Amino acid sequence: MLRNSFSRYGKNQSLVFVGEEERTYSQLEKEVNQVAIQLMCSGITKGDKVAILSSNMPNWGIVFFAITTIGAIAVPILPDFSPSEISNIIEHSESKLIFVSENLLSKIGLISSDAVKEVISIETFQKISGPAETGNRVKTIIPDDIEEDDLASIIYTSGTTGKSKGVMLSQKNIVWDAEHGGLIHKITSDDRFLSVLPLSHTYENTLGLIFPVMYGSSVHYLKKVPTPAVLIPALQTVRPTAMLTVPLIIEKIYKKQIEPRFNKNIIISTLYKIAPIRQLLNRIAGKKLMETFGGELIFFGIGGAKLDGKVEKFLREAKFPYSIGYGLTETAPLIAGAAPPVSRLQTIGPAMPGVALIVNQPDPKTGQGEIWAKGPNVMKGYFKEPELTKEVITEDGWFKTGDLGSFDKEGYLSFKGRLKNMIVSSSGENIYPEEIESIINDFKHVVESLVIQRKGKLVALVLLNMEELEAKYQAFRGQADLYNEKINDMLKDLLEELQQYVNSQVNKFSQVQLVILQPQPFERTPTQKIKRFLYS
Repeated sequence: MLRNSFSRYGKNQSLVFVGEEERTYSQLEKEVNQVAIQLMCSGITKGDKVAILSSNMPNWGIVFFAITTIGAIAVPILPDFSPSEISNIIEHSESKLIFVSENLLSKIGLISSDAVKEVISIETFQKISGPAETGNRVKTIIPDDIEEDDLASIIYTSGTTGKSKGVMLSQKNIVWDAEHGGLIHKITSDDRFLSVLPLSHTYENTLGLIFPVMYGSSVHYLKKVPTPAVLIPALQTVRPTAMLTVPLIIEKIYKKQIEPRFNKNIIISTLYKIAPIRQLLNRIAGKKLMETFGGELIFFGIGGAKLDGKVEKFLREAKFPYSIGYGLTETAPLIAGAAPPVSRLQTIGPAMPGVALIVNQPDPKTGQGEIWAKGPNVMKGYFKEPELTKEVITEDGWFKTGDLGSFDKEGYLSFKGRLKNMIVSSSGENIYPEEIESIINDFKHVVESLVIQRKGKLVALVLLNMEELEAKYQAFRGQADLYNEKINDMLKDLLEELQQYVNSQVNKFSQVQLVILQPQPFERTPTQKIKRFLYS
């Protein structure tokens, strides 16, 4: 794949920082080969593991390609992992060498010197620690005996249920998934990607790096965390045609910038409830949103978690080119999705070409059951976990996703929630917390929520937009006791109103028995899913 891209797109822009000097695919090839030779001179051979602990940058892709080019195995590590988690991954993966970015160098202090023989700066490719090179750079030849079923990477998941697992993905798993993703949405060498998700996650790794490189597109990286102050100027500079995001990003934009405009006065709020007027207002807002994103966006991929229904309805009526994708780290990742022109409200789309999807043992009434997948993109297994691998991959090759879903008559998949998140009531009924949360999140002033079971009761933890609420009582700030009294009364009334609203929208056994104010944002995984295990 790389050789094909280097030869076909040599003069094209490849991997760059936003607004900085060009790097053609021919230049990219030279840099990949230089790092590949450096690795071999450091004694890295086929099958050795090399870790990458770095924020997003062009050199991240250069290192990943160099590692896999010589048949070594990349171990991308999520920057958000704690020092102890990073140390455990390095030890468990048996990584011999680690590339680290300057801003994350402090996180590898716990790593044993016996575990890693060499540490290299990813910004400069200069050695930070380790012995002298053991090879001759002049005579070193990059091997060509790499097979498609050889391991390319071991990616440690950051699941919402606790312990990380090392997912073994082959060269074929990754390239096949990227190639067939192109059958859902075609891209060309003229496309420009703006990267905002961590490259160490399979979602961005395959679809935000391998996929664009396969077709000669350019990928642009931010030097700082994608806050609005950083992101908005970057969007105007790059004018991306494609972006990959998680629901939280677009949900925040909608709730903080778009929805308040529709609620700013009673006249607009009343008019917005009339369907034709709402659609017109959403279309106008959609044009402004497109301008914010640079005006040339064709594909806005959303994955990693379920998108809020109200937000999706807005995107649809705004004619914003969003697309829902579904997959897991274990499937490299994509297994289902639909391009913007054929997407449907509150569905994901059909199975990706070449992937077989079934709903195992569907409920006779609802048609819902666990989603199983089979295809060339299904992982080889969990590293050093043969028993765990047997639990999730059947003898005939079906991968059990652990997700609940159903198909409509035309084969479009809908996501219900995680099987592990499902709560069984005392009467034996299945309760899906994600469904209740979507209703709560549509309520006024709610930022996010989590529904769990405590001592047999269904409990909703709710984070409110306190700045918005406190602004109503600015006049009382000088009278602390009165101010606090009014805030507390207002919160009590609001939570009671919320509980009544939610319970009027759900069936009897899904009714919330207690609503608790969540004092600070929930802890999340790098793909912005709430770490449920911390709160259950």
